[in-house]
Amino acid sequence: MAKRDYYEVLGVAKNASADEIKKAYRKKAIEFHPDKNPGDATAEEKFKEAAEAYDVLSDPQKRQRYDQFGHAGVGGASQGGFGGGMSMDDIFSQFGDIFGGHFGGFGGFSGFGGSSRGGRRVNRGSDLRVKVKLTLKEIATGVEKKIKVKKFVACKHCNGSGAEDANSTKTCDTCHGSGVVTRVTNTFLGQMQTQSTCPTCNGEGKLITKKCQHCSGEGVVKDEDVISINIPAGVAEGMQLSMGGKGNAARHGGINGDLLILVEEERHPELIRDENDLLYNLLLSFPQAALGGTVEVPTIEGKAKLKIEPGTQPGKVLRLRNKGLPSINSYGTGDLLVNVSVYIPETLSSSDKELLKKLESSPNIQPNTSIKDKIFNKFRSMFD
Repeated sequence: MAKRDYYEVLGVAKNASADEIKKAYRKKAIEFHPDKNPGDATAEEKFKEAAEAYDVLSDPQKRQRYDQFGHAGVGGASQGGFGGGMSMDDIFSQFGDIFGGHFGGFGGFSGFGGSSRGGRRVNRGSDLRVKVKLTLKEIATGVEKKIKVKKFVACKHCNGSGAEDANSTKTCDTCHGSGVVTRVTNTFLGQMQTQSTCPTCNGEGKLITKKCQHCSGEGVVKDEDVISINIPAGVAEGMQLSMGGKGNAARHGGINGDLLILVEEERHPELIRDENDLLYNLLLSFPQAALGGTVEVPTIEGKAKLKIEPGTQPGKVLRLRNKGLPSINSYGTGDLLVNVSVYIPETLSSSDKELLKKLESSPNIQPNTSIKDKIFNKFRSMFD
C-alpha cells in the first residue's frame, strides 16, 4: 500500500514551522497512543505512521530530501525506512523528549497508563555513508546494487548485550531499572519535580557485572556486511537515499543507525543530462543539412533513427519524446533534445573550392532577406 503524504499524516501545511510540526505530532501521538487505545491495531499503525512522519519532517535534511524527491528520498518502505524497522519502544525512546521525559506515561499526563515502558535510554548506532556510481541506463530503469561495507555489528556471543551471560547483569540500584532519577525541590511556588538520566547506568536501567570477552562489554564488533540497495528510477546526482537500520549497530542492543547512500552519475560519452531531459549535439555536414536524410542518434537504450528535413538550419532542436529519464515522483518521462550543428571544414582541396564557388553563384545558396533579418534580430536581442 502506498504511503500517505507526511504533511497529510500530521495535518500540517507544507510550509509549517518546526514548532507547528512538533505540536501536530504531539497531538497525534496522544490521540493514537497504545495506552489510550489498548488492543486497537489501527490506532497503533497510525501511531507509528505519525512517528515516521515526524522523524522525517523534524529533521531539516530529511525534510529537504522528502520535499524534493518524495518518499524515495528518505528511503520509503522498500528501503526499510523508519516505520518498518522500529518497534514501539524505539519510538518511545527516540521521541520521549517531546513529552518531557517519561514518554510511556506522557510525562505527567494522567489517565493513559503508567510508566510501564519506563524511561530507559536506548542507544543508537551511528549512520554510515556510502557513494554509489550509476550509469544513465541504471538511472533510467532503477537498479539493485550490492555493496560491501565495514561496520559495527551486534556481537554474536552476547547477542549485543555486552554481558558474558544472562546472569551477568543486574538492575541499577540508583534508578531501580527506570533509567531516570526523580528529584523533588521546594520552591516559593511549591514543590517542583524534575527528571534526569540516571548517572550510574547512563539511562540504561541495568549494569553489567561481567563483560563479554569477545566484545569487551560493548555489545558490538567490527565486521563486514553485504547490503543490497534498491535504487529507484529517476534519481539524480547528489541525491541521498537512506536505509533504516542498515548502519552501525548500537552498544548494548540499541537501535541500529541508518545507511545513507549518496548518488553519483557516471558521465555518458555522448549524452548530457538536463534534469529529466537528455541533450545530444548532432553534427551534420552541409550536404546533409541542405538535402536532408536519415541519421542515427544515441539514446539510453541504443541507437534511434532521426529524419532530417531538407534545409535544416544550425541551432534547430529536434525532440524525441519520452527518450529521456523518468521522474522519480512518477510525473512522466523526459525527452531527448537533439541540437543541430553544421560542420564547416577548415581545409579544402582545389576541387572542393571550385565546386563551392560554383554553388555560391546559385541564387538558392544565398540567404534571402527574411533570413538575414531573422539572424540580425536574433543577434540584436542579445544586446537589448
